[in-house]
Amino acid sequence: MTDIEIARACQPLPIQEIGKQLGLSPDEVHPYGRYKGKVALSALQRLSGKPQGRYILVTAINPTPLGEGKTTTSVGLTMGLCRLGQRAVVTLRQPSLGPVFGIKGGGTGGGYAQVVPMEEINLHLTGDAHAVSSAHNLLSAFIDNHLFHGNELGIDPARLSWPRSLGVSDRALRGITLGEGAGNRKSQFVITEASEVMAILALASGQADLRQRLGQIVIGLKNDGKPVLAEELGCAGSMAVLLKEALLPNLVQTLERTPAFVHTGPFGNIAHGNCSVLSDAMAVRCADYVVTEAGFGSDLGAEKFFNIKCRISGLKPAAAVVVATLRALKLHGGGGVVKVGAPLPTTLTGSNPEALARGFANLEQHIENVKVHGIPVVVAVNAFKDDPASELEWVCEQSRKAGAVEAAVSTHHADGGKGSEELARAVIRASAGRSSFAHLYDVTWPIKQKIETIATRMYGAVGVSFEEQAERQIESAQRLGYGELPICMAKTPLSLSHDPALKGRPTGFTLPIKEVRLLAGAGFLTAVCSGIQLMPGLPKKPAGERIGIDPRTGEIVGLS
Repeated sequence: MTDIEIARACQPLPIQEIGKQLGLSPDEVHPYGRYKGKVALSALQRLSGKPQGRYILVTAINPTPLGEGKTTTSVGLTMGLCRLGQRAVVTLRQPSLGPVFGIKGGGTGGGYAQVVPMEEINLHLTGDAHAVSSAHNLLSAFIDNHLFHGNELGIDPARLSWPRSLGVSDRALRGITLGEGAGNRKSQFVITEASEVMAILALASGQADLRQRLGQIVIGLKNDGKPVLAEELGCAGSMAVLLKEALLPNLVQTLERTPAFVHTGPFGNIAHGNCSVLSDAMAVRCADYVVTEAGFGSDLGAEKFFNIKCRISGLKPAAAVVVATLRALKLHGGGGVVKVGAPLPTTLTGSNPEALARGFANLEQHIENVKVHGIPVVVAVNAFKDDPASELEWVCEQSRKAGAVEAAVSTHHADGGKGSEELARAVIRASAGRSSFAHLYDVTWPIKQKIETIATRMYGAVGVSFEEQAERQIESAQRLGYGELPICMAKTPLSLSHDPALKGRPTGFTLPIKEVRLLAGAGFLTAVCSGIQLMPGLPKKPAGERIGIDPRTGEIVGLS
């Protein structure tokens, strides 16, 4: 059966029943149809005195372009924990329309480890992403309207940095010209998931915090060199109104009818890559275990989870799961090439112990990346149908030698929660002790030192080079009083380095930083590596080509 057929075969519970599993009252769950709903923020206040459940992060090694199953592992692990009698909930990001119609075709998990309703979650869900685009572009319109009507604030058009936003991948919009005649200027679009508004929505602790953060957005500089805030343009209140409902966490369920939050969608390679602070804050008061996923590998989503999200939420993880697959490890060991839309080579799917042994170095780095934050590591080997049993066991054995406290093979894709019970037991054991969680760096360090620490400790770089534009932006951020913000790195997810062609555990490279963007409302600086685009492009054969509506049944086809 295909993913969409498996999802349709599931008979979900009414969303109020899912809320009841979490101890939420009917008044606190606002239904959007029968099987999805938003949770009122009043529930968080009511639950504030409840003890917190154990907070489990799911991250991964550097993936193949096909992904290594972090979402399926997160969902499977949660279902496995519930099968063992634990109250567990998974918190995920909403899939982006860019990848849904681009490379991936969907982002709700796969096989028997999915969240449902699959079609609605993959597409518009409750409209949150559209609200983000609308709020973002409202600010863009206010900026140009202010310039048109005389520019009372003295904004320097040449130093405006606020782009437009769009929710689909479109490389043609990476550079645009605004205006007419002599008054035109260069600008760009970023995908909605890279918007500062999306980052703010994901990090806000409530309506008041959301409103304050929106007002603190810096859209550029004035002629006197001072920052221009969204608050000064009189736009932040209207933006908050557009985001009023979007701020409420979305409640859905897994195929095994266990609770799931799916809320906000910042990308892991160019944004901070984690679901909302609010959904996690609610979840930890409602469950014994909260399983949350961070985008891409530990070098990206997990690092930002530890050093951006956890700083803001105050939550401390009890353990982290690092997902690995044999095919990805063999890819990192030079065992073959993965091309989207083409069959995997047998050198990756069949027995290849030599490539596996070489590629294991990539997993070693990711284990170290988690351990340096003081978190126990559990390696989850996401098994596919024809994976050699001897190689699966070898990875588990070597993972323990490399510093993981537990390692387990998981077959959740094929077997659902039952296939994750061994992994669930490993997580229970690993998270039972006291975590010694610590951040990688102090925010008071100089900007360059923070970037260099991430590059050398998380990626294995020997150093960092800063292009002239980045040097100017770092100096400006420090001069304007924004030097003590955490760093959000934007780089390729396909390598520990900035170069997607460098597989395994590369050494001796210097990380090139082309620009450093100030996201004052979100509360971090984004350091962009050379070669990274904030507006992705579509592949040669987009997944959208196979997505449509069956005229005989009226059902959606092609989602995965």
